[in-house]
Amino acid sequence: MARLTTAEVQGDRVTVRNVRNFRYRSMDDFYERWEVRRFDLAALDGLDMFFVYWGAPLIAHTILSWSFADGQHLAISVEVRKRKGQEYSALKAFFRQFELVYVVADESDVVKLRTNFRREEVYLYRLRTSPGQARALLVEFLQAMNALSRQPLWYNALVTNCTSVIRQRVIHAGGRVPFSWRLFANAYLPELLYRRGTLDTSRPFAELKAMSRINERALAAGADFSASIRAGLPMPSLRTGL
Repeated sequence: MARLTTAEVQGDRVTVRNVRNFRYRSMDDFYERWEVRRFDLAALDGLDMFFVYWGAPLIAHTILSWSFADGQHLAISVEVRKRKGQEYSALKAFFRQFELVYVVADESDVVKLRTNFRREEVYLYRLRTSPGQARALLVEFLQAMNALSRQPLWYNALVTNCTSVIRQRVIHAGGRVPFSWRLFANAYLPELLYRRGTLDTSRPFAELKAMSRINERALAAGADFSASIRAGLPMPSLRTGL
């Protein structure tokens, strides 16, 4: 069972407890490590969104990740919280069978697990937003995580899933995410974000998508996994005012 993450926010200073940073030898063989991480909200310089394609043609798993000027990244993945011995069922996920959990992790855990061990197709896109919006969204997620540690919530594959929860958090943070069928068939969501100018539009979407596939870079990554998977990508900084 995953540990629950909590956070303390004092001005620009954030302390996050139970950040997952496992080291994997295989999908089922890993060294378990939970860490306390400290961040400076004034040093936020990027917000990224990962799309993970695992075999369902219309559905992707989404992960948000905030970047900081000191080189740290904080990834948040909305998932089911399975009890010990409990197996995931796509059908049961439509009913009250699984709790919801925010997996807060190092990218070399939550992303590398998917690229290097599960061998899923993973795409990384930098979101065009302002420092204020990125900060407000992160604080909103941290507050939601604290609330979840006090009161569990049910995961629902249709209305309370990895993408719908992101939409809810964006709206609560003061942003706008117009309703679209692509929120359900979220494999097509990157194209919608591109058309709305939320992704880099300096090149055709097909070219951006091809550049954004990170699997080969992840497999060849050195010690700095996060820097390696971003090599060669158009990466506008939050400080550009985009």
